[in-house]
Amino acid sequence: MELKRVLVVDDEESIRSAITYALKREGFEVATAADGEEALQKVSSFRPDMLVLDVMMPKLNGYEVCRRLENVKGLGILLLTVKNDIVDKVLGLELGADDFMSKPFDIRELVARVKSVVRRLDKGSEAAPSSDSEVYRLEELKVDTVRRTADIAGESLELTPKEFDLLALLVSHAGRVYTREDLLELVWGMEYFGGTRTVDIHIQRLRKKLGDAQYLLQTVYGIGYKAMEK
Repeated sequence: MELKRVLVVDDEESIRSAITYALKREGFEVATAADGEEALQKVSSFRPDMLVLDVMMPKLNGYEVCRRLENVKGLGILLLTVKNDIVDKVLGLELGADDFMSKPFDIRELVARVKSVVRRLDKGSEAAPSSDSEVYRLEELKVDTVRRTADIAGESLELTPKEFDLLALLVSHAGRVYTREDLLELVWGMEYFGGTRTVDIHIQRLRKKLGDAQYLLQTVYGIGYKAMEK
């Protein structure tokens, strides 16, 4: 199986070294960067599958790096922050990060989270075109769960792995109401360490990408979410 590539970005050399050592022991190919500008250069040259990205860095901070990489398809991002403020975490998720950890962190937990994100990325990249594709349609929205593609009115939607999983679950069960806890368990799995707020953030991001068709994802107040019934 092809080695998965992880780019570790942190301005503290000791942290870069510790994460690099732990990930290499788990079979990952690892490169490092010491600031945001170098991170963007390494994304182009190293072509990582995932970033472990510090927020507070010189030149470009982690949030700005996320902004500039938002349209890079299939790139997972785990943010590291010294702040434990929910506002900072929400901002990171809104900018496309898949997960976050506060410093100081347990290196074993970090490795577990990297593996979790990479598995979801792997699930998408290995899905080759097939005549057995499961295709779901809801008005002008089409979701192919084998090819892991989605388009609205014929225009492709650029979705992160979790955004796709969330959209596919709702559309494939149109009309069914899911609580936030249901969605956390089904989309993020038991390995996810965050809270239900991340569900709201991903729904907001999906609605933004759906544009005029955002009404297809409906809020069931006091409960959770559903895709509009056909």
